[in-house]
Amino acid sequence: MIAGLELGGTKCVAVLGSENGDIRARETTPTSDPVRTLAALEAVLDRWQFDALGVASFGPLELDPVSPEFGSISVTPKPGWSGTDLTRRFATRYGKPLAIQTDVIGAALAEERWGAAQGLASHCYITIGTGVGVGLISGGQPVQGAAHSEAGHMRVRRAPSDGFAGFCPFHGDCVEGLISGPAIAKRFGRPAQELSDDDPQWDTFVHDLTALLHNLVVTAAPERIAIGGGVMASREHLFRKLRVALAASIGGYGSLARYAEQLSHRLGPPGLGTSAGPMGAIAIGLQALDKAGR
Repeated sequence: MIAGLELGGTKCVAVLGSENGDIRARETTPTSDPVRTLAALEAVLDRWQFDALGVASFGPLELDPVSPEFGSISVTPKPGWSGTDLTRRFATRYGKPLAIQTDVIGAALAEERWGAAQGLASHCYITIGTGVGVGLISGGQPVQGAAHSEAGHMRVRRAPSDGFAGFCPFHGDCVEGLISGPAIAKRFGRPAQELSDDDPQWDTFVHDLTALLHNLVVTAAPERIAIGGGVMASREHLFRKLRVALAASIGGYGSLARYAEQLSHRLGPPGLGTSAGPMGAIAIGLQALDKAGR
């Protein structure tokens, strides 16, 4: 049995499951300060019997294994969470194989094991919620250099006459600062869930998200791109607009012309739906178990 923790900006989910993706238990707690939040999660884990633990967390995370801060949250706009250690306290408390990754890489790994990315060596999971995160898998491995990817903070060309300053405290009008849940509420005067499906504000959202997708495609050409998170969870009608806009942005260029013709199956919601995130923590825990040779 694998225990998984998905730490999000709004809520945290603890799950208990098996290697075939069968979830046996699931509990949710609000994300408040780290002391209360982690204590609540430990209270759940203390009741479960498990063989390994996977942590899929919002970031930024320190994932350099030689760093003394490995397994900690680094500088984040989430109040009180900067510098919070996640791995040492759980490893000490439970003495089980443990692995940590970003929440979006976790979701991508879950899609690869049980979802719509099965059999694919390159694919991508994007979450749009409290923040914007991009988890890119290439050659069957998470893409990571000196630090993990922060493609949700890339800057993109703005729509004509769009003067919104952006909501990101670090970059202003990066993608997260333009289309995350809090950015939408600030930009359009009401939260995403209050916008009707035919609200013209979604055209601005699609413009900015398409720019992110264009950059991912011309950089890595993932075999599939899944977009999840709270903003997109109930807005599947936007995928049609995104496919049309992305194909137009690719513009029939070279080897990507055929890619643009295949967007109906290359770009869509996660196969696991809203379970991709929690299942990602299970996928990470399975990696810890495999590494331990058990």
